[in-house]
Amino acid sequence: MRFPRFIDAVSRRSGLAPEQAADLARAVLQTMAERVTGQPADDLAGQLPDELDGYLSGSGVDAGPGRPAGPAEFLRRVGERAGVDEATARLGTGAVFATLREAVTVAEFREMVAGLPLRADGAAEPRPPSYDG
Repeated sequence: MRFPRFIDAVSRRSGLAPEQAADLARAVLQTMAERVTGQPADDLAGQLPDELDGYLSGSGVDAGPGRPAGPAEFLRRVGERAGVDEATARLGTGAVFATLREAVTVAEFREMVAGLPLRADGAAEPRPPSYDG
């Protein structure tokens, strides 16, 4: 998937302007890079448009011990990076995940989801879209 198409899909899904969708895509991928490091992040980055894969490739920033890394913190970081409120961060994050699901293989998407922060019930959050295996 090419960059303009990726951003257009995020914009369409979220109802946000393309510029804001691009900012949110960058913020989500950078925040994911804090959690999904090493080979899975590199594999995922290789399937993204060149303009996006740099946000995952070689980032390897870790949340660090003692720093909250749950779903609320994930969305807070996305919002902070994109300069948006929590509701917009949540909306944009969902749109980015849905678009990623179309842009990468099922296996890569599953690996990415496995590295996301979990809710107390063990489900990944922000919740990725469902899909047939």
